[in-house]
Amino acid sequence: MNQITGTRLSPDLTGANVEDAGEHNRAVVLRCIHRQAPISRAEIARQTGFTKPAIARIVDRLLDEGLIIEARRRHGLRGQPAIELEINPDAFFAIGINIDRDHLTIVAVDAVGNVRARVHHEKRYVRPAEFMQLTADAISHFQRSRLIDDAHLAGIGLAMPDWLGEISFLGMPDDYSDWMEFDVRAALENLTQHPVFIENETNAAALAELDYGLGAESRSFFYIAINACLGGGLVLDGSGHRGAMALSGEIGWLPIANDRDKTAQKVDLLGEKVTLFFLYKFLSEHGIRASVPQDLLSLDGHGRALVSRWLKEMSAHLAIAVKHIGMIVDPDAIIIGGRLPIRMIDELLCYVHEHLTAGDITLPSLHRASLGEDASALGAAAMPMGAALMLASADAVQRTRSPLKFMDRLNN
Repeated sequence: MNQITGTRLSPDLTGANVEDAGEHNRAVVLRCIHRQAPISRAEIARQTGFTKPAIARIVDRLLDEGLIIEARRRHGLRGQPAIELEINPDAFFAIGINIDRDHLTIVAVDAVGNVRARVHHEKRYVRPAEFMQLTADAISHFQRSRLIDDAHLAGIGLAMPDWLGEISFLGMPDDYSDWMEFDVRAALENLTQHPVFIENETNAAALAELDYGLGAESRSFFYIAINACLGGGLVLDGSGHRGAMALSGEIGWLPIANDRDKTAQKVDLLGEKVTLFFLYKFLSEHGIRASVPQDLLSLDGHGRALVSRWLKEMSAHLAIAVKHIGMIVDPDAIIIGGRLPIRMIDELLCYVHEHLTAGDITLPSLHRASLGEDASALGAAAMPMGAALMLASADAVQRTRSPLKFMDRLNN
């Protein structure tokens, strides 16, 4: 499976006040505004270490080029009210796609992360040909309806699980293995003239949380996604960390204790327990039918009691994983998200906390993800958006002179 991460700026927001570093300084300022908007010129100067005259020159150029806007004045402080700056939402657009074993979600996002349009298919085991048809239909819909400006489309991001079609899963049809031979990058590049970015779906969700969620409060965290399968993503010092073999965060492979059969030859894995598919299977074994997350919200009292029972059992396994992550990686926080309904994530967190407070080890704080089930699609869109903002800051003069030539360079 082809994978490549989107280009991301260094978390370091410092620069040098020298003429030959001008383009780099523009990138630093633009990224600072993108991360921390609304933000004043004085705050940008403090964050970056640039002089106030340097900030004034850079900000004026970014305003002239339409990349940022003056949002409002901040009142309540002494002296002249500070003017706050934000990224211009219409500066760029991006399309984010999330394909998993149980759904396909496609979103059109503006430069500040607002979802302008969304197409969702709650469908299991979408094959490559159908995936391409549904994706093409969604993009065509976005364009025909003028929900996005194609001339300012930064690119298409795809978030998908590793080993899609390769690892046998509950109810997986034989021809789902077609994904192993399918060149998804080439197929998407044939569909569009814009750049294509591909990332693991949980890494993408973690990057979305970094850009649009709890990243404002925590720059190092581990993201646990409870989806059709279990995934993990690691963010360190404000950047996604994939590891030497691009396997960082793959907590589904962690072994867990088999409390029922101490002599069992097969080692149980965390990813074979804490997934939506196994929750559906557990409910089915007790006479309750559920096949999509929405079904979990309409259960009767008996069904809800069974879900609570399952969550309590899974919390013991997750608590051990949290301890290991905390001791080995030592992030600021551990975040749990994914497509498990929010109230069930909250219940699961309560049970995990009960296991963790029983020990005397100082562990990272545990939180529910601030973004919902579309986090992976948003993270997919954030990849071309980040690349476009970085390129714009380095080539904005050319864009001003010739927008078409600028977009040609971005697409190449």
